[in-house]
Amino acid sequence: MARIDVGNNLVDPKLAPGWKVSDDGYGLRTCSATYNADKDSGFDYIRGEAFPVSGYEYLKLHKQTSSFNSLGMQVQQCDYVGIDPETNGGEHTNPQVMSANGLTSENVSTNPNFFYNGGDGYGAIIAGPPPYTSSPLAPVVPYMDGTAKKSRNAFVGSNGACFETPDGGRFIGFVDPSARHFFGKTNYLAPQTSFSGHFYTTLEADVQTMLRFLGTTSYDNDWAGTMPNIVPTYAGTSFISSTADGGYDQLLLAQVNIEDFGLLYKISYEVRYSVQGWPDEVYRRASLMP
Repeated sequence: MARIDVGNNLVDPKLAPGWKVSDDGYGLRTCSATYNADKDSGFDYIRGEAFPVSGYEYLKLHKQTSSFNSLGMQVQQCDYVGIDPETNGGEHTNPQVMSANGLTSENVSTNPNFFYNGGDGYGAIIAGPPPYTSSPLAPVVPYMDGTAKKSRNAFVGSNGACFETPDGGRFIGFVDPSARHFFGKTNYLAPQTSFSGHFYTTLEADVQTMLRFLGTTSYDNDWAGTMPNIVPTYAGTSFISSTADGGYDQLLLAQVNIEDFGLLYKISYEVRYSVQGWPDEVYRRASLMP
């Protein structure tokens, strides 16, 4: 049966009823729409074109698929993406964040309670501060007496914590069998927390800012007011370790990934948390950068 053309010749695609818009709850909106066109119209969509409905022009074309049926029709399935204009002025979505918390093995000498009091909740200090005392329980270690090479027993603090010199030096291990909770052990389980998340933005400046701050630390969740709150407020808004630890920032922007999505930029990231803070002798502080 031959096709009979009546009415609109569909040289220009016609938006079909039934298009729908979805919101992910963080400000990202996606739209799925279908267009009908004549197979010979030669019409094609270009990535980034606005959705042709008043009030929804902020949705931009991300991708489209065309199928051709037996009636000589081209059916175009188009996907649009955009940011709700009521969310942060339509500039970026709210970050969607997941927190991972667990324990990881660390050398016991890095424990906050190893040399000095680690704060509330800890018992007696593990090794205590130097000087330490020579002990027959300790292994024999070499040392230099002027130009002469000699040997002596190593030095021991609390719980049989053994060091190469009376002032500390290399930590050898726990050598007192009576300290049964420590003897022979070198590691402990330390808390480890990380925040991973993503947000979408229309601004190249957000991309450049995130990349610029990669590897830097922060004491708050918005990196000195230059970015969205990439760590959720329910985790707290102040992340600076105690002055006893040097007052280091506890958040480190450890990973940033960028992906195009329509005319948006999807920024995925990871933030690592350290209870002792990240020393600014090693890591740059975002708050001190221009």
